[in-house]
Amino acid sequence: MKKRIILVVSLAICLVMLSGCTALPYLGLQSMFRGDSVRNTQSSLPEAGGELVTISREEYERYQKYNTLMEIMAIVEENYYEDTDEHSMLDGAAMGMLSAIGDPYTFYYTAEEYASMWEDDEGEYAGVGILISADYTTGICTAIRVFTGSPAEKAGVLRGDILYMVEDMYVTADNLNDAVEIMRGTPGTDVNVTFLRNGEERKTVMTRAVVNVNRVESTVLEGDIGYIYLYEFAGDCSEKFAEALEALNAKGIKGLIIDLRDNPGGWVSDAESIGDLFLDQGLMYYTEYKDGTKDYTYTSDGRVDLPLVVIVNENSASSSEILTGALQDRADATVVGVQSYGKGIIQAVTPVGSEGAGMQVTIAQYYTPNGNKVHKIGITPDVIAELPEGDPGIYEFGDLNDPQLKKAWEVMTEKMDSTEIPAA
Repeated sequence: MKKRIILVVSLAICLVMLSGCTALPYLGLQSMFRGDSVRNTQSSLPEAGGELVTISREEYERYQKYNTLMEIMAIVEENYYEDTDEHSMLDGAAMGMLSAIGDPYTFYYTAEEYASMWEDDEGEYAGVGILISADYTTGICTAIRVFTGSPAEKAGVLRGDILYMVEDMYVTADNLNDAVEIMRGTPGTDVNVTFLRNGEERKTVMTRAVVNVNRVESTVLEGDIGYIYLYEFAGDCSEKFAEALEALNAKGIKGLIIDLRDNPGGWVSDAESIGDLFLDQGLMYYTEYKDGTKDYTYTSDGRVDLPLVVIVNENSASSSEILTGALQDRADATVVGVQSYGKGIIQAVTPVGSEGAGMQVTIAQYYTPNGNKVHKIGITPDVIAELPEGDPGIYEFGDLNDPQLKKAWEVMTEKMDSTEIPAA
């Protein structure tokens, strides 16, 4: 069973970043048709050939609830002036059913979307190479990362640019997935994309290409301070993080800054693996379900002993907050930045039906080792470091002119000074 939790954004690279997810076991007919069977016409359904299939009364009553949908389908089939696509109608009904819950993290995937989601997790796709964050309050979609060597980088797109139009479609959080699908496509073909920067339109023509997503970057900052930027919890990020940490240790770093700004989350298992690098045996986080039951996730002994600083911002969400909360509570990590997003719920992703479709649904809420609630609250930094007013936060990787990174570096320098043992 694999868990994934992330802030709902679209990787306009062209992945759709899902809210976190846990792979649920497929629920087959054995689980649907449980209970005592009652042999009478009120608890039987006709098979296609006219024979009666005996089911439980409970299941029969459940089917009765969907009579209206079946009636609608029948009316359309008989009376609509053109032929209809029954498969598309059923997809739409499923989307509407989950949408009616009112939870932006619970939704339906068509078979194509479900397959695409798993392909995106592999970290290679044909598109333009930008990571887009959708604000469901304002509807604004913002570029939070531009991939190295991508068509977007070549077109001059910068972090902080607002995705305004794709071809002739104005882009909002509600139709971002459609915009993403347009930007994806056959390598070598062009797509027209318009961004807003400082209120001015910037029209670009990008030639789609195969984009490789690097989820981890690392370097050594001044003062022998290691620096790892983790962009998302997906693909092979935990392995790449461990490799980066090993390489930095080989260079003799004396402290480590982990940057989780704009990291929307992803697979919980990756957060667990990375957290385990810095934590001895103990609680990493726990989840609470609808019925009040709780699941506890633990780390094992064998941590890397380094002073830690974690940088977060308002877009650090889900698995980012699980990792940050665990390191803050149990690894003496100093958190620098601003209040994180506050997505403290976990979703499950599971296939549904027989046509390759899928869905995700919010199943639990999680808490830090000290029992701190995260949902709609976020992680509170130990040291507040805001970007100056009007600063879009567009800096080269590892640039200490970045005010938040500079503050983290200053905090780490103080931490290392305070932990040094004076010579006898």
